[in-house]
Amino acid sequence: MVERDQVWPLAPSGSLRSDQDEASVFAKNVRKQRFIKCCGCIIAFMLILAVVIIILAFTVFRVKEPVIKMNEVTVTRLELVNGTVPKPGVNMSLIADVSVKNPNAASFKYSNTTTTLYYHGTVVGEARGPPGKSRAWRTMRMNISVDIITDSLLSNPNLKTDTKLGLLPMSSYSRIPGRVNMLNIVKKHVIVKMNCTMTVNISSRAIQEQKCKRHVKL
Repeated sequence: MVERDQVWPLAPSGSLRSDQDEASVFAKNVRKQRFIKCCGCIIAFMLILAVVIIILAFTVFRVKEPVIKMNEVTVTRLELVNGTVPKPGVNMSLIADVSVKNPNAASFKYSNTTTTLYYHGTVVGEARGPPGKSRAWRTMRMNISVDIITDSLLSNPNLKTDTKLGLLPMSSYSRIPGRVNMLNIVKKHVIVKMNCTMTVNISSRAIQEQKCKRHVKL
């Protein structure tokens, strides 16, 4: 017997074209779904980033007020006549122990500090402190020496009354300008001001009834 080669019928040309169209549509749908997923991921990432930035802006990156505090004032030099009146020509000296607390997540760098001392509204002394830097969440302490001009005290008409009581009522004004810098993103100028009232006991050379109020300008 003669074997005949088996002949397979050819597929119609229309069927091949239909398969190609379906493959093309499927590929387009796959690319479209990938594009939508990619856009969705980008949008979700941007939303999460925006929420994180907002949270940081109101928590960690929010600039908080530095706290200045007058811890102690010490009389280091006071020469008296008859034990009650400051000696003419000899200045009286005070040392103020001042602390600057930085509650921010970045350092607080401040320039020269100034402290002015008043006696019944008249300037009797002034001092300048060196610039410094308070690290994040840390407290910086410094001693400021103030020389009081005794002649300014003696020329004040209230001195006689106060020396009889053995007390010198005084007030001080301190100013600390500085800047808070957070990762070079948030930069804020800050001015810390503090007004204090105190009473110097002439005989014991101690400070009595000290009260302070502070004001911060951002």
